[in-house]
Amino acid sequence: MTKISFLQATHACHLPLPAYQTAGAAGMDLQAALGPDTVTLLPGMRTAVPTGLHLSMPPTMEAQIRPRSGLALKQGVTVVNAPGTIDSDYRGEIKILLINLGQEPVEITDGMRIAQMVLAPILRPEITQRDTLDGTERGSGGFGSTGTGS
Repeated sequence: MTKISFLQATHACHLPLPAYQTAGAAGMDLQAALGPDTVTLLPGMRTAVPTGLHLSMPPTMEAQIRPRSGLALKQGVTVVNAPGTIDSDYRGEIKILLINLGQEPVEITDGMRIAQMVLAPILRPEITQRDTLDGTERGSGGFGSTGTGS
């Protein structure tokens, strides 16, 4: 089994470590580590919210930071750069880049579940350059080129 490790900063020691909430969950919820402070996200505002977590994982993995669907649906809060990527060699504090796309201010409080983290394998292929690429039926057809019919 692959192992990852978390280090909790002092300002997050009162929070539980991320964990899968159900047997079928793909992601672990991440919580805001704000202590007695709160962050007010006004409509259109974005900010980096600390989690107090530092992560160590194998070089064959990445951690993807994704929005929580309930927060997005109910309050319009999402992750700006979704999915955000945490590289295996990053050891700084994980901060979640949130934006309020809703029409009302949203209070982010200590311990609030603000995002989810999905661990995924990564590939590091050999990179080559060629003068031509193999052909496909689609070719260079872009946006909408495959049609909308059945």
